[in-house]
Amino acid sequence: MMMVFFGLAIAFGLLFLQPYVFYPMSLLLLPRKPIKPDSSKPTPSATLVFCAYNEAASIPAKLENLRAIRAVAPDIKFACYVDLSTDNTLELLRAHPDLIEVTAAEERTGKAAGMARLAAAAKTEVMIFTDANVMVEPDSIPRMLRYFLDPEVGCVCGTLIYTNPEESATAGTNSAYWRLEELIKKREARTGSTMGADGSIFASRLAYYPEVPTHLLDDFIVSMSVLFAGLRIISVQDVVAYERSAVASEDEFRRKRRIACRAYSSHRYLSPQLARMSLMNRYKYISHRFLRWYGAATGSLCILFSLIFIAMAWNVVAALVLCLAAAAIFWLSSKIQAPGLSHAYETVRAICAAGLGVYDAWRGRTYQRWQPIQTR
Repeated sequence: MMMVFFGLAIAFGLLFLQPYVFYPMSLLLLPRKPIKPDSSKPTPSATLVFCAYNEAASIPAKLENLRAIRAVAPDIKFACYVDLSTDNTLELLRAHPDLIEVTAAEERTGKAAGMARLAAAAKTEVMIFTDANVMVEPDSIPRMLRYFLDPEVGCVCGTLIYTNPEESATAGTNSAYWRLEELIKKREARTGSTMGADGSIFASRLAYYPEVPTHLLDDFIVSMSVLFAGLRIISVQDVVAYERSAVASEDEFRRKRRIACRAYSSHRYLSPQLARMSLMNRYKYISHRFLRWYGAATGSLCILFSLIFIAMAWNVVAALVLCLAAAAIFWLSSKIQAPGLSHAYETVRAICAAGLGVYDAWRGRTYQRWQPIQTR
């Protein structure tokens, strides 16, 4: 019986590590699928869109960024949905009708509803999605559109870089996690498709824009719909965007919990189509997405079965001592700013936040509306 618990601890430990260690390594063993642009075709037309709620602090820099993009991509259109802001976000954007088309909400509807309105109004072949507080490297936009010259490419994900990793352990941990995420997306794309896009910077063919329930994660559903249609989602390094990470641990915890809830609810909504994906894409999806959402569960079960094994192999006191030591280290890491301990603490909190988000989704909680992070 003792070895059963040892085997369970190993099994759940491997499941916990799969998204972060074994899966990225396994992608190196898969055959590559190169991008094949048709240079005889014209570059597709595009509209860059974003939603904003109480983003007045970011809007001046955003407008400057849009003008820099227009300088290198004169034909691009810009559109924004303002979700009934209580600050002067709407007035700041409406002061530039020569640059951007602004849609104002009559009531708070959330990002998914706002993006759907922008998609319905768009007349271009491609929509480029970003956020109000994200600044896009101007030369990235023409490069991004050229990837659509490959008729098999339906969605292009850019690379997001957090600009303030040194400001706190929260920002540093989030930045390190995102570098791993970008690495995985690049490796996935080299072998076919990556498993969904992040809303900070991606582009998709407008013809495949789906209906998105307002409480779900629009960027995930929009990008995966391209994959379901038989096209590729690629992730590229020469399309770059910049964003400040949350600095406060509580802000990042709430953000990750909200995103995980909406992402897992979106997973459940898409489950019939996910089940029809190829075996390769199902392997990617389970490793990249599904197991990560259940990281809190697999990690907890690994620890539980490890403690039971220790208690049976040695004694209960040894297992209790390990529990108390781990609890003391976790408490200590929340109180002092030691680099290794602080980053470990933030990592555990991020995994727990994702687990709570999945729990929220299972019990029917929704996060239709969002609040901008104040500590970024």
